[in-house]
Amino acid sequence: MTSISLNVNGRQVSGEAEDRTLLVEFLRTNLGMTGTHVGCDTSQCGACVVHVDGQAVKSCTMLAVQANGSDVTTIEGLASNGTLHPVQKAFHENHGLQCGFCTPGMIMAATDMIRRHGSALDEKTVRQELEGNICRCTGYHNIVKSILAAAAEMGNAQQAAE
Repeated sequence: MTSISLNVNGRQVSGEAEDRTLLVEFLRTNLGMTGTHVGCDTSQCGACVVHVDGQAVKSCTMLAVQANGSDVTTIEGLASNGTLHPVQKAFHENHGLQCGFCTPGMIMAATDMIRRHGSALDEKTVRQELEGNICRCTGYHNIVKSILAAAAEMGNAQQAAE
């Protein structure tokens, strides 16, 4: 067993895990962060996407010990003081979810995508970058629409702040 210490959603946490424990398992089992889903265990579906030190990572491909000392943000950490993150809000307003299983991974991938591309994000780029996230329900149209709406809103908010 190895001691692991992380900053998860702004809170310092620690626990013990075997060296082979995946980050997704550590988050779900040790910390009770069940918003991060396990879909395929082969890094194909993207349901397990979290942010590690600000970058989107499929947590089923990373060992918990590799994340030791890192800042990790899960879907539970996006909302602030009861207010949805703009991407969460856009998914709700644009019907970007159906069964909801893929939604946490989609939202986490989208927030990283918007961080990197900003309001310059276009439909082609969104669709390309979502290739690692599988949704079996929606057909992606409203997911793409949601991401573009969030990117526009976040871009407008940033411009207003400047």
